[in-house]
Amino acid sequence: MISHKKYMELALQLAEKGKGTTSPNPMVGSLIVKRGRIVGKGWHKKCGEAHAEVCALQQAGKKAKDGILYVTLEPCSHWGRTPPCTEQIVQAGIREVVIGMEDPNPIISGYEELKFRGLKVRIGILEEECKKLNEPYIKWMKSKKPFVVVKAAMSLDGRIATRTGDSKYITSKEARKLVHELRAEYDAVMVGINTVIKDDPQLTVRLAKGRNPVKIILDSSLKIPFNANVIKSEPNRLIIATTKKAPKAKIKKLQQNGVHVLVVNMKNGKIDLVGLMGELGKREICSIMIEGGAELNAEAIKSGIVDKILIFISPKLIGEGLAALGDLGINKIDKSIKIKKLDYRKIGKDILIEGYL
Repeated sequence: MISHKKYMELALQLAEKGKGTTSPNPMVGSLIVKRGRIVGKGWHKKCGEAHAEVCALQQAGKKAKDGILYVTLEPCSHWGRTPPCTEQIVQAGIREVVIGMEDPNPIISGYEELKFRGLKVRIGILEEECKKLNEPYIKWMKSKKPFVVVKAAMSLDGRIATRTGDSKYITSKEARKLVHELRAEYDAVMVGINTVIKDDPQLTVRLAKGRNPVKIILDSSLKIPFNANVIKSEPNRLIIATTKKAPKAKIKKLQQNGVHVLVVNMKNGKIDLVGLMGELGKREICSIMIEGGAELNAEAIKSGIVDKILIFISPKLIGEGLAALGDLGINKIDKSIKIKKLDYRKIGKDILIEGYL
């Protein structure tokens, strides 16, 4: 008996090779099996390039005929940046297609198209794993807003800095390396202006391979200094979200330097985060990791834009210091925010806790 799950696991491993390079497209892996042997493999490498199924078909060549094609996401059935995959699957003589999950894009009906063309089609094999791989794509495709993660690093007693503000470094080098790897996977990282002024971060992937994310700075009065690291490094990949309080002359000068300045609405005296997410989604930013301080973390959670949390806990005690979260307006324990699908693992000497809101 053919183990569809085994082959789908291999397809998922192929899909993961596209981390950080396919957005706004999803990560997709595919392979072709014939008489118990893998004759073709492929994954989507970059937006605008060949889809995973086409790469697998090209590698298999004539061996694809009468084979089984495994793919982590429903094949496309329309003309977009590339021709429809369903047509090429049919032409190659594939007899059966096994699909991980349905594509949330409403214009795609690859499952129905392949069935209509007479192929045997199964869908929903390792569906949860396939969905987890493409969380940002699913959220962006359904809402046109980015998938948002709050990342924080804290001591065992919940502090992100000492009472003097010292925070370097709470977590281990292994944890910091993982954060840089995550930056390479997300479309953007976001911090508030206080973090820029206090820490002058670079927000790059110095400790890992991959491309630097877009940097998003929340700066309602446009206080950012022109010599800030985020401006000096790749200003064309910097977005500053500000408001009408920003001096027009400074906006103009930043734009002349290549910086993208977004003037957005205010809500309760602060940048309207929900409105900002809509603007960023229009710019095909599908995923954001917030690396801010207590205030930004709390505001993001209160506004409802956060989908997931990543909290690194270091085996250290600090005592009085800065908390990881500001005021969430919660007065009773039974009103506290419940974290779902909780998971944890050890990273160096630290523990990484992952969960969903």
